[in-house]
Amino acid sequence: MREGTQTSKTRLPALERLREINRAFPDAEQLRELKRSGGRIFGWLCTYTPEEVIHAAGILPVRIVGYPQETDLDDGTAYLYVNSCSFSRSCFQLAIRGQYDFLDGVVGGSTCDGVRRLFDLWRHYMDTPFYHVLNIPRKYTEKAHRLYYDEVLKFKAHLEDWLGQGISDDSLLDSVHLYNESRRLLRELYDLRRVDAPAVTGAETLEVMNASFRMPKETFNQWLQELLSEIKLSVRAHANRVRVMVVGSVLTNADFIRSIEEVGGLVVADELCTGTRYWGDPVVLDGKTPLLEAISRRYLGNFPCARMYPSDERFNRIIQTAHDFRVDGVISQNIRYCVPYCHDLPLLTQRLKAEGKPTLALDVEYGTAGSGQIRTRVQAFLEMLEARKR
Repeated sequence: MREGTQTSKTRLPALERLREINRAFPDAEQLRELKRSGGRIFGWLCTYTPEEVIHAAGILPVRIVGYPQETDLDDGTAYLYVNSCSFSRSCFQLAIRGQYDFLDGVVGGSTCDGVRRLFDLWRHYMDTPFYHVLNIPRKYTEKAHRLYYDEVLKFKAHLEDWLGQGISDDSLLDSVHLYNESRRLLRELYDLRRVDAPAVTGAETLEVMNASFRMPKETFNQWLQELLSEIKLSVRAHANRVRVMVVGSVLTNADFIRSIEEVGGLVVADELCTGTRYWGDPVVLDGKTPLLEAISRRYLGNFPCARMYPSDERFNRIIQTAHDFRVDGVISQNIRYCVPYCHDLPLLTQRLKAEGKPTLALDVEYGTAGSGQIRTRVQAFLEMLEARKR
């Protein structure tokens, strides 16, 4: 860490266990043991996939991601155009090299061209037993909610037909409570970063988020609760010179966040589908709305992706988060050819500028660690933010 940063070496055993899950994925012992015991595992491609439905069917949902770092993608590029995002190519390269052969099903959504083509190729070339794609509206209107609710009903019926048994409301309710508890605990973790010198860094938080996609929620919630207790009892403190928010495309490499924090920034908030947008809103149980409709409303109405229209809801949430966490500036990391996020970046930049939040736009490949030219640009941006505070 740069001068001006104070940190304690206090160990967090629960964090080390979560890191081990990440280091092993997708060849994780927990997943192998589940398969050996006859369990089923489904991979999902987008946060608009209703995980509670999969979980209620007795199946473990895990997120399909690519390599943990930027790597050669010649095999993936042989199937997807080079102007497809490197996230899609990275995921498919892992698939054709057998790294996702343990999956019993793949669930996708019509959310962007890259992920949609990835799903089509997966269905054509891989031997995964179950496939389903949900049509995801781009709006929040009542008509859009009814459309998506119908899609979730079809998904549930397709899954029940494949399993040869129904998914009960009691199982769905148990899954909703489990996932809502996970969202509550993740919110508690994020709230620890509101203070001047948080006890947990942005890089560590992303490591927690990565593990949340890769293991049973029952175990994850227990470990996260233990981690929260360890953090609160520790004397750790991180007080870098400027507070930063990261927005943009899918991000799973914690070294990218760590590279920002090593040169004087402290990442205290994000707008990422691997971060806040994953846990942002709970399923609301009001006693009147049918359970599956409540689930579908949560997923379509959650903290929006850049694909959603109009963009005001997403912009307003980003601005509110930036104020809540007292960020000095915003770093936008957009994967090359990630059309939704590249398209609305100029408008978001204008809105943030009006709020006194400068933006640094980085054009990256999936898995980048933030070295070289990116690191230099980040450092210059942080120095500019620091000068503004004087």
